Order: sequence, then C-alpha cells, then structure tokens
Amino acid sequence: MACALIVVHRPSVWGGRAVTVHRNGGDEILGTAFSDHDLVVILEGAGIATPAAVLDDPQQVEWRGAPAHEFRTA
Repeated sequence: MACALIVVHRPSVWGGRAVTVHRNGGDEILGTAFSDHDLVVILEGAGIATPAAVLDDPQQVEWRGAPAHEFRTA
C-alpha cells in the first residue's frame, strides 16, 4: 500500500464518486462508490489491506472536489 495513492474524485451529477489508484507507474480505475461502505468494498477488491483504516489518511487517500465521505452532489 505504501506505493499506492487512492483518489476519490468529485461527485458526479448523478451521485457517487469515481475511485482510482496510482500504482505500478499508472492510474487504475477501480469503480464508483456511493458510500463509505462501497469505497471499502472497492478497495478490498483491489487488494488494499485494511481499507477502512486508510480512508482518513491524507497520505494514502486524496478526496477531490468535495469533503471526505460525501457522495452526493450539492
């Protein structure tokens, strides 16, 4: 996990946030999360250990375009 940077992108117009991870020199699209639970499931599926523990770690997860843990558009 030390070489991965998870990015939770801004909410889309229909809600939900795209999730990508940077590893092995490139960006990989993991899916779209509509809640913290979805995000944890997506990260677990990508093989990221203890994903719930990293959600609030700014060195591992970057929340873009909206506050952390918000998945709906304003």
